[in-house]
Amino acid sequence: MGKIMVAEKSIGATIRERSLAMNNALLAKLEVLVGRKHLLISDHRTRAYRTGFRYGGGNVLAVVRPGSLIEQWYVLCACAEANKIVIVQAANTGLTGGSTPDGNNYDRDIVIINTLRMNKIQPLKGGEEAICFPGATLEQLERDLAKLGRDPHSVIGSSCIGASVIGGVSNNSGGALIQRGPAYTELALFARLGTDGGLTLVNHLGIELGSDPVEILQRLDSGTYCDQDLAPKGKRVASATDYANLVRDIDADTPARFNGDESKLFEASGCAGRVIVFAVRLDTFPKPGRTQTYYLGTNSPQHFTDLRREMLARFFALPVSAEYLHREAYDMAVKYGKDIFLMIYHLGTSSIPVLFQLKSRFEAILEKLGLKRLAFTDRFLQFASGLFPNQIPKRVRAFRNKFEHHLILTMSDQGIDEAERYLSAAFKGEWFKCTQDEGRRASLNRFAAASAAIRYRALSDSKVNGMIALDIALPRNERNWFESLPSNIEQGVSHKLYYGHFFCHVFHQDYIVRKGHDAEQIESEMLNLLDQRGVRYPAEHNVGHHYKASAPMVEFYKKLDPSNSFNPGIGRTTKCTHWRC
Repeated sequence: MGKIMVAEKSIGATIRERSLAMNNALLAKLEVLVGRKHLLISDHRTRAYRTGFRYGGGNVLAVVRPGSLIEQWYVLCACAEANKIVIVQAANTGLTGGSTPDGNNYDRDIVIINTLRMNKIQPLKGGEEAICFPGATLEQLERDLAKLGRDPHSVIGSSCIGASVIGGVSNNSGGALIQRGPAYTELALFARLGTDGGLTLVNHLGIELGSDPVEILQRLDSGTYCDQDLAPKGKRVASATDYANLVRDIDADTPARFNGDESKLFEASGCAGRVIVFAVRLDTFPKPGRTQTYYLGTNSPQHFTDLRREMLARFFALPVSAEYLHREAYDMAVKYGKDIFLMIYHLGTSSIPVLFQLKSRFEAILEKLGLKRLAFTDRFLQFASGLFPNQIPKRVRAFRNKFEHHLILTMSDQGIDEAERYLSAAFKGEWFKCTQDEGRRASLNRFAAASAAIRYRALSDSKVNGMIALDIALPRNERNWFESLPSNIEQGVSHKLYYGHFFCHVFHQDYIVRKGHDAEQIESEMLNLLDQRGVRYPAEHNVGHHYKASAPMVEFYKKLDPSNSFNPGIGRTTKCTHWRC
């Protein structure tokens, strides 16, 4: 018996030694490919990449930051050959943990590929379309297209914190723009891993770039192709061309958009990292000649219901956006989202990912010193933001005192006169026409609401027992959109924050759970209530590691990634190789 135990220990030691040697060989190869500076191994250097913005985290073998498409290809080949899990991320701004590991119960080592160094954008056809590389952000695309008089598919929302274009497509993210719907394309360049472990580069960009992966990637990276290389699209589209009709169908008993919509799961679109996307080709849109923002208030949800149904069903011009904010969410955003507001307002959206990285690095130092629980960085930022004057315009503050429900409505071109005629004649609440600065500040306060709840939770640890963040899509015919919780759930919640994209009927609902109450149990009861109402979730942040993927989504993932090597565990699926457990 003793000899058997010695033999088992010896075998175990040999396996560990071989695994260590293989890992060291892989790390050495990755260092040659990207350089020592862009291969991150130590815990403090990888922390910002392996920890989610709101949710998730785990250990990794390394974080690799390739600087070109061909470098990414070679890194991917090396990881596939070494049988490593690969998770691809850009700014790591996801709210459901979809771009980081989830715990440490994987059956293989994890390598994160961070794509931010590969941020090229190549306009096509004078800017009517654009090719976006893995690290290109929505904010960057918006800025580049503005020079050509064009707009991207999304111009607000997650772009405030540096979300990537490909991240939006991979997650079928929605955004605020009513006319354009979720980020979607059927034209993409991506790599997939077969059941035999073989890596294949699939060119469905609709651009003739050759047949060899190296040639394809080098030609695309260098932009050495011309209009003659653009193949006819055929039936493939580069945006959600059907969305305007979908959102106008106000009597349909299904949502206009949600992540699990089978009609929007196509190759790279909705893939959630199950294929490695190198580039996407997207439609762009003419920039409107003029826009106008209005601020609306009411104490009756029915007034906003009537407004939504009238504008969607009868207006010739769809609104640009219609962002809802409940008074409690407004208050939370004003106080606890103020630093985000000020950073974006004064420094621009491009500064936010950099500042998040610095915050994460400082928190890593505090964690080493055992001081993380003190939430020092959050307390400092909260204190510093309080030194600045109130960021909200006077007329908006007056509406806060008067009304429970707020709507920030933006119209463009001929829709401006159409809206003003309706608002003056038929809207039963109150409204005013914003100046440019009022409109900007009101919109920033709405989008600060998403981070405000996180800040409040960090500063109120002694009073709360967690936070529930729901991302839901209501049926288009739902008239009772404002939630009323049963008393048994209500008593366990100290704060309810409601905000969202009102005309699309997509809402973000954050709940702060009181001490002494079970957050998981409350969330389960809430989801049961949503199921009974025909609500679909998640609506636009995707499943990540927070939500359970629907059966069609799981089948889609299995088809894309039969070996379960790219971002396994997403949608609470198995993390085991080849989906074996």
